[in-house]
Amino acid sequence: MQSGLYNKLVAEDLLIPHEEIQSFTDESDSTYKIIQPEVVPFISYPYEWCFSQLRDAAVTSLKIQKIALEYGMALKDASAYNMQFHKGKPILIDTLSFEIYKENQPWVAYRQFCQHFLAPLSLMAFRDVRLGQLMRIYIDGLSLDLASKLLPVSSWFKFALVSHIHLHAKAQKRYEKVGTAPFSQSFVIPANAGIQNKPDSDRSENSKRKVSKQSLIALIHHLESAITDMKWQPKGTEWAEYYEDTNYSQEAMNHKKELVEAYLSESKPRIVWDLGANTGVFSRISTDKGIETIAFDVDPAAVEKNYRQMRGTNESKMLPLCLDLTNPSPAIGWAHEERDSLVERGQADAVLALALIHHLAISNNLPFGNIAAFLSRICRFLIIEFVPKNDSQVQRLLRTREDIFTHYNQEHFETSFGDYFSILRSETIVDTQRTLYLLSAL
Repeated sequence: MQSGLYNKLVAEDLLIPHEEIQSFTDESDSTYKIIQPEVVPFISYPYEWCFSQLRDAAVTSLKIQKIALEYGMALKDASAYNMQFHKGKPILIDTLSFEIYKENQPWVAYRQFCQHFLAPLSLMAFRDVRLGQLMRIYIDGLSLDLASKLLPVSSWFKFALVSHIHLHAKAQKRYEKVGTAPFSQSFVIPANAGIQNKPDSDRSENSKRKVSKQSLIALIHHLESAITDMKWQPKGTEWAEYYEDTNYSQEAMNHKKELVEAYLSESKPRIVWDLGANTGVFSRISTDKGIETIAFDVDPAAVEKNYRQMRGTNESKMLPLCLDLTNPSPAIGWAHEERDSLVERGQADAVLALALIHHLAISNNLPFGNIAAFLSRICRFLIIEFVPKNDSQVQRLLRTREDIFTHYNQEHFETSFGDYFSILRSETIVDTQRTLYLLSAL
């Protein structure tokens, strides 16, 4: 606070602002201050982010570290979990991640940055974007030796990946054998921008290599360049191109949008979850009304497209996230309490479930009653679309499986959902046989 770093970062929307609570009742000597940060409407996790979200969070972390050095401070943590998406942008939420910079000391968060950002991003860019889900297993960061094994041979021709992943992983293994930790001194980039990959195998924890501030800044720039050079193009998936292959006429699409807008106006939600949001076409009906909207989709390409669009237009109410609704994010970590499950991060005021019910009921064999029970746990109002069996999209699902879904009909849908919701409104979408419902949880 005294250095001026807090004011600088808050002014640039890089650090969550807070207020100091002046009075508190704590008779012990352990409490120094109590701070109350601005509330982030929805906490998300790195394994729910698309490629560009993780990359933007990484670049923001490095930007914060560079600014901190200008103010005589440094980030002592570089965990991806310290970053959140707030008002459309990545922001640091861990106010206590800073320490006073010590001259000639390495960046202690270097290894953590590589494990939380560089390793998963490189696997997503050079191997398969779905490997970002490894962050769900390795919540302390992706082990560099594992990343090195999974990366393709071509990655050895990428100088940054050789330095910060392949050789870094080897150095970690070497130091584990002699009982020391490599931290950032394993790979120091001197002021002339040359890479010095010569870790001292006999170095002890008390004889760390000195690193000048100029070399440290060069290291940050090199990491920044490596991150920004990574690209991934969202294409080739069924759902990313969904609206180019829909059975809706323009009249039907317009009517559906009008109904969604009317149902949102009637239910007046503050937070909306759009389940199966695709690229966010209907989510934007919600955000255009100033409603905080979480746009979930199982397809990373669709989420990527949605995020790029919102970033390009500076949307502040949208949060696109990757989510498999049939296997939603669980509570993980120590005692299942470090990272909350999806349900624990609810309840939403309203949920959009558009063109979704047939995928859950037919593709995943989920009975209507089970779907209704789950949705009633996460929302007060439900805007849901029933797609009849004779609809071309349902027939498309049935081409590759036996039609055993004798209870898949509108009457059974209304009966099953009636155990958990009351029907406030329903209307057939013009030029279709689909029905859009506004339901209220009992």
